[in-house]
Parts: sequence; C-alpha cells; structure tokens
Amino acid sequence: MAAGKDYLGVTKPISTAESNEREKEVTITLMEELRRQNTFESEEESRTREIVLGRVSALVKKFVRNVSMQRGLSEAAATAAGGKIFTFGSYRLGVHGPGADIDTLCVVPKHVSRDDFFEFFEPMLRDVEGVTEVSGVPEAYVPIIKTKISGIPIDFLMARLALSSIPDDLSLQDDNLLRNLDERCIRSLGGSRVTDEILRLVPNVQVFRDSLRCIKLWAQRRAIYSNVNGFLGGVAWAMLVARICQLYPNAIAGAIVSRFFIIMYQWSWPQPVLLKTIEEGPLQVRVWNPKLYPTDRAHRMPIITPAYPSMCSTHNVTASTQMIMTEEFKKGAEIVDKVIVGTASWSELFSKHDFFHKYRYYLQVIASTGNSDLQIKWAGTVESRIRQLVMKLEFVDSLTLAHPFVRGFEQISYCLTEEEVRAVAAGEISETIASRKKEDLEGKEGVNPVYSTTFYIGLAIEPKPVIAGAVGPRRLDISYPTTEFTKLVKSWEKFDERTMGIVVRHIKRSAPCLRTYVMMECSTVTYSSDLPENVFDPGERPAKTVQKRTKVGFRRAPRS
Repeated sequence: MAAGKDYLGVTKPISTAESNEREKEVTITLMEELRRQNTFESEEESRTREIVLGRVSALVKKFVRNVSMQRGLSEAAATAAGGKIFTFGSYRLGVHGPGADIDTLCVVPKHVSRDDFFEFFEPMLRDVEGVTEVSGVPEAYVPIIKTKISGIPIDFLMARLALSSIPDDLSLQDDNLLRNLDERCIRSLGGSRVTDEILRLVPNVQVFRDSLRCIKLWAQRRAIYSNVNGFLGGVAWAMLVARICQLYPNAIAGAIVSRFFIIMYQWSWPQPVLLKTIEEGPLQVRVWNPKLYPTDRAHRMPIITPAYPSMCSTHNVTASTQMIMTEEFKKGAEIVDKVIVGTASWSELFSKHDFFHKYRYYLQVIASTGNSDLQIKWAGTVESRIRQLVMKLEFVDSLTLAHPFVRGFEQISYCLTEEEVRAVAAGEISETIASRKKEDLEGKEGVNPVYSTTFYIGLAIEPKPVIAGAVGPRRLDISYPTTEFTKLVKSWEKFDERTMGIVVRHIKRSAPCLRTYVMMECSTVTYSSDLPENVFDPGERPAKTVQKRTKVGFRRAPRS
C-alpha cells in the first residue's frame, strides 16, 4: 500500500464489512458448482506441471550455459550466467483448469540473443523426453515457442536483460530492469510483471482466485472471453475482479461475484478501471494517457494494466462487443441476485451461449490453405483482423449490431478434383466430401487436403419501418465492409493468392441462402438452416418448423 493509505486501489473501499451468513452459504455452493464444472485440475496433473516446470527451469540454465560457452566465457562464468523462468497468466494467477497451457517467460543475460532462443533453445526442446509438439514463431508481435511436454502445453517467451548474469532470486518488479531493452523484450516482460502486480494489489489472494475462477468460466460459457475478437482477455477479466476485491476487501467469493455483476453493469465507461495510480517510469515509452493521446481517448472500456508502462488491455473493444458484454453483465446480475435469495442455482450462471440461435443472419469468413502449418498462420492473420470488419459493419445503415464469435471452426476436407477444392474454399462442403476420411484415401492419387477455418459474425438488423406504399424487402448493403476487409487481409506481407483463400459470405439461420445481389425470399418456408453441423453440440440443433419470415435482401461485392 502507498504511504498514508490503509487500503488498496485508487479509491477507498465501498464497504469493509465481513460477508453475512447467506453470502457464506452461497460461496460454499459456488465452489461446489465450480468443482462440478471441472474447473480444477487433478492432483496428478498438478504434480506433472510442477515436474515439467522443474525440467524446463534446468533446460533454460543449460541453454544459457551452452550459449555462454560459445561466446567464450569460462565454464565457471557460463554456469554463473544463470537463467530463470517466470510463469504468468492463468497458471501464475492460480485459476488454470485441466489442460490449460502454462505461459512461461525465459529470462536470460545480455549476451544471449533472441536468435539464440530460436536457433538453440527450440532444438533443445525437441530433444526433451515427453515432447510431442514444438513450434517457434519468431516473427510474432511477441515472439513465442509453443510446445507440449508430458501432455502439458507451454508457451515460451524470452526476455534478455541488460545483466551479465541472472540470479535465482531475481525479481522483475524493479522498473529499472526495463532500461536498454528492445520493445519485444519489454512486451515479453509485461505479462509476468502485470500478473505479479495484480496479485500484490488484491487484499485476499484466495478470495480473488475463487471469484476469478467463477467469472472466467462464466465469460467462456457466454462466449465473451477473447481479446482478439473485441471482448476481454484473461488479464482484463482478472483486473476487473481484482478491482471489486479492492472495493470489498473483507468479502468472500460469493459476495464478490454478486458485486462484480452489479458494478460492471452500471460502470460509467469510458471511466477507466485502475488498480493503482498510473506511474511514470525510467523509459521514454508511451504510457496510457487519454488527455495526451487521441487514440487512448477512443478506448470504449479502458482497463489499465498496473505494471509500468501502463497500457490499455481492452483497446480492441468495439461498440458492438461493448453492447454485448453490457447485456451479459445485466443477465449475470439478475441470475446471481436470484441465487442470493435462493430462487436460482449457480449452474444457471454458466449456461451455454445462444450465439448460433440468436441471429437470423450471419457472415461467414472462411480462411483456407492446403497446408496445416500454413493454415495456422493464415487463419491467425485473418482472425486478428475480424475486429476491423466488425467496426466497418457497425457503420452500415439498418445494422444495429455485428457480433463476432470468439473462435473459428477448423475442418479438413479431402478433395479429389480442383472443382471440389474451389467449392470447399468457398464454404460449400458436400456430404460426400464431409464423409471422406484420410485413412479411406491412402494410396489414392490426386487427393488434395483443404484446411479451412470458419469465423462467424451475427448480424442484428433493425425492423423495417411500416411506411405506406413501401414494398419489397429491406436491403442491407455490406459490399463496402466486406470488400475492404478482403483487401486488408490480402495486404498481409506473406499473402499468396495461389495457396491462401479468403471468402466472406452471408448465410441465414432459417432459410436457404441465395447468393450475392439476390433477395433472400423467406416468406412461408420450411426451416432449413445453412449453419453447418459443426457449430452445434450433439442434439443442440433446433427442430424443423414452418415459420413466416420477413424478407431481407443483402448486397455484397461479388467474389473474385
């Protein structure tokens, strides 16, 4: 706590009262429900994680030692150069679940370069016993190596400090450690520094963890857990929960969750969420400041990281995603209120989203290639730009909301002709193609696998006003947003028209989809959903009904 303050946070607590008996009762039932929902890993998996991290720690020291010897250091100096790992993210916060990855930062001395990390450490990982996957992405915004050891997924980042050796007792809290580092190292250090700062700024770490575990599960089930798609990522959700813990320092998890929904639904955005006062530091780097920077003023739901240099963790939020999250806060508040008075159970809070039942019209964005490794990079590039499409759609007349889904749906289709390849790339996967299995085609010539990832945006359209003499369906012109989006993704420096496909098309949940520039005639038709089976859980797809629908016409630029 700052000098002269007897509380954590930028304002005094709303209440320092202890939780009442009813709040204690609902906290017990909340923890029981979280266990039923399988949010806790087993003791066996927990032990495996600890063993794997121990092996990784030793491997990092060996890596630093090997590179040091190559640089001409003596054996003793090379051993003393050290090297240390720091975990961050959900594992460090203590809210990870079964199968979750471990975000791991490798801190190395100044004579070990990022090139060494990918040239030497990555091959060393491949030789580790129990490793099943290793994939380095040196060109990423935050360079990363993804791996899986003994079934535990790990994401490795690297930061090189301006120190000749890395002691075992090193702490990353000192801002001066950021001096003389490149931007990628500062970004890599940020995750660990922010996570540790959050834990230092909550009054009761266990209450924070229990509350965050609940909110994290709720956000995932309601499909609003995704930074890249304009919702909130793990760090932002953690900071929101931490702020409520500061405001009610003596409350327990059930009470924190209840206050969370009430306060977040009523929050006066764009008033920022801060865990501590924004601080200046030793670097000539930009710190979040809406008074100084117009782009910072444009942030709709600013949630500011507590570690220097403070940044907005929610700059991706759009008008649509803010509306969606606000509505979910309201629904959550209503359910938890019923839980508190005993007329609902916690399981209702964790009910699955209704995204694929909610809208009548959807956009499909389909990224495709013929290579699995290339598909990962191409689909990731397309997904990172979906938010730009959403923001352009928000300016379309008559469109009240553009709702991006939080993940893509991957599929491998085995095609026998070029015509089939083109059809699959355009999203037309026949039952014949869908039923083909790799093992059935072994030894057969001319088999072309097509890897596709399909992203969805739900479209909410305002009702057509009743005007005397007006006839025909409402037109929705989305030609400009879709054309601009296609240009944007194709401007990627590694885009290759011969190997990468991108298609944007509209589909309807409840009627056959007619192509571009054609009216969707939907009056008195048999229910025939164009949403594919893979977006629904088994038994989830609604039964066929006969419904009378309003006509809506779409206009979109023709496919090239």
